Amino acid sequence: MHETDGTPARRFGLPTAITLVMGNIIGGGIFMLPASVAPYGTVSLLAFGVLTLGAIALALVFGRLAGRFPRTGGPYVYAREAFGDFAGFLSAWSYWTMTWVSNAALAVAGVGYLHVLTGTQSKGLDLTLALALLWLPALANLAGTRWVGAVQLVSTVLKFLPMLFVAVVGLFFFDPDNLGPFTTDGGGDWIGGLTASAAILLYSYVGVESAAISAGEVRDPERNVGRASVIGTIGAAVVYLLGTLSVFGTVAHDKLKDSTAPFSDAVDAMFGGHWGGTLIALAAVISITGALNGWTLMSAQMPYAAAKDGLFPAVFGKKRRGVPTAGVIAAAVLASALTIVNYTVGVAGVFEILVLITTFSATVPYLLATAAQVYFLLTGQRDKVHAGRMTRDMVLALGGFAFSFWLVAGAGYAAVYQGTLFLFAGIIVYVWMVARRPSAAGRPEEERQATEKAPELVA
Repeated sequence: MHETDGTPARRFGLPTAITLVMGNIIGGGIFMLPASVAPYGTVSLLAFGVLTLGAIALALVFGRLAGRFPRTGGPYVYAREAFGDFAGFLSAWSYWTMTWVSNAALAVAGVGYLHVLTGTQSKGLDLTLALALLWLPALANLAGTRWVGAVQLVSTVLKFLPMLFVAVVGLFFFDPDNLGPFTTDGGGDWIGGLTASAAILLYSYVGVESAAISAGEVRDPERNVGRASVIGTIGAAVVYLLGTLSVFGTVAHDKLKDSTAPFSDAVDAMFGGHWGGTLIALAAVISITGALNGWTLMSAQMPYAAAKDGLFPAVFGKKRRGVPTAGVIAAAVLASALTIVNYTVGVAGVFEILVLITTFSATVPYLLATAAQVYFLLTGQRDKVHAGRMTRDMVLALGGFAFSFWLVAGAGYAAVYQGTLFLFAGIIVYVWMVARRPSAAGRPEEERQATEKAPELVA
């Protein structure tokens, strides 16, 4: 594969694609998850299991779609092929805004863990550290796909070692008396507890689409994207479930509910002392750095795919060393600006509002992609569709759609309201881009219909 600068791109293999999925799913939030869901009781473990099934269904849908359209862009490509330019643009716009805003949030979270390691805290130093967390992964991306893959592989291994250590070793120190009640009231409305804890856990699996978005950079994408999506999601689920279970069983429930560092408390409970905080803080910084590396790539891949179709500015459609450089730089600059606003201007609530927008924005591409799969199945050539496979794929597609819909519901009223406004703000951008395309006017009607019509595909 040759890029716009004439140099050959180095494609990701299956192991790197898997670590891209796992690294993007697991950022820094895992280190607080056990404490976040502890107030709802151990029913939250059941919620984790239900969500895992939904995430795996979504991963399987992305794998099937990538087999049909093995191109960079993932959900954007599927939505555009099924429903046309406008749906494709909404998918790309929504996902793009989510990536760079969430990158800023990850950087700010990383600074909190760095406080444990440095022992110092000041607004100027915090801003410097946050910007460094944003630009170091950006520089790795600008160096090319080879460096992106290397950083992702190393950071994923390094961050999983301490988490797996707590998850596995913690089982040997497991004390059922630490678990607390099944629900907050000791056995009452478990459905309410399940729903409430699920609302917190819902976004734990955002990132399952990472391999599909980077399909153009994955070797043999028809096979490897699906494998990476499923294996990466299952790997993240194992870490989530075992880690949370171990923390539940090693830290007393009353203490866990108020914990600010549950994994550190678990290590201290297992071995004594207070060295667990430093170990987990280091793991969290590595985890966030790896997540920023992967999400920086995602923030460039989506506008790259849209730019190739004339739906984003053309500069986003150029690559060097296999990476869309304009997308990387734009995401880093926008995330940096948001971070600077957070630390210097101090406009009350601005940062929190934008973070809420990301929770909704992440789900729009999921809904459109799973709906596209349903569309392809319903409009395929029925005489060439195996009945058993048709049924299986339809169940998975509907399950993925239901999971995505649950994500929207779990985002909350404020996130949906503000996210919808921000999504609709992109309409004027779409109008501008379409109006400027050379083919926007004067095309024969039959040519327009031919290019906009989704192909009839076999399931």
